[in-house]
Amino acid sequence: MNRRAFLRLAAYGMVATLAGSYTVLIERNIVLINQYTIPVTNLPPSFHGFTLAHLTDLHFGVLVSAAFIEGVVRKTNALRTDAIVCTGDYVHKRNTTAEIDQVWPILMQLQARHGVFSVLGNHDHSADTERSLYWLERSGQNLRHQRKVIERGKERLVLGGAGDLWEDQLKIDQVFANSEENECRILLSHNPDSVDTPFKTPLSLVVSGHTHGGQVVLPFLGPPVLPVQNKKYSSGLIITEKTKLFISRGIGWAIYPVRLNCYPEIAVLKLLNPALPV
Repeated sequence: MNRRAFLRLAAYGMVATLAGSYTVLIERNIVLINQYTIPVTNLPPSFHGFTLAHLTDLHFGVLVSAAFIEGVVRKTNALRTDAIVCTGDYVHKRNTTAEIDQVWPILMQLQARHGVFSVLGNHDHSADTERSLYWLERSGQNLRHQRKVIERGKERLVLGGAGDLWEDQLKIDQVFANSEENECRILLSHNPDSVDTPFKTPLSLVVSGHTHGGQVVLPFLGPPVLPVQNKKYSSGLIITEKTKLFISRGIGWAIYPVRLNCYPEIAVLKLLNPALPV
């Protein structure tokens, strides 16, 4: 190998090393606060401008420390949104209660004026279903298979929580069985593929995670890997045949510990009544 070829090879190696270091050590640890404005069908006028902070896919464990999660919780509380919604995968490892018992006391520090509402994801069940359900209930955040009503005067916003698509039962119609016909219903469901299941209840919005936005998003090509059946479900606001669907890029990682062109995020959803001025 001549000197020129050696230097070219060395340069390529350096670029590859820097790129790898960036995806593992830098972008993966920069949590953005992203604002989304979402027109919501049937949103009562008194809830125009209502804000939700959305956390999902923290994946506490390997390479995601307790201190990191504590920082995410502090940032979320500092936003002072009207409510906080969490859509699962709080831990990373399978078949263990240790991560569950460490992360939930941190999650219990979340606070918002109208409450904190949470459901579980597939990793929470894979770690330990009973222990995850125990902490979900103990936290006072449990929305799984339940609905909660937020009231402003005589007007109501109805939040409901589905079980995980892979590891639980969704029960979407059962969750909203007693809601009124034209109420604004917002569903928390970890996996966005839930939208394509055969439920009948009209929903104004579904809030999901699970995809991590693909973690790696290639220019012009998008994410090469998405853990969902419907490959349109990557991140952001998506209009489906049944409802509007919001998918957050989440906080942690799965499959591979990298992020490229897909920063972790705390999503702030500002809900708007389409008939009222912004």
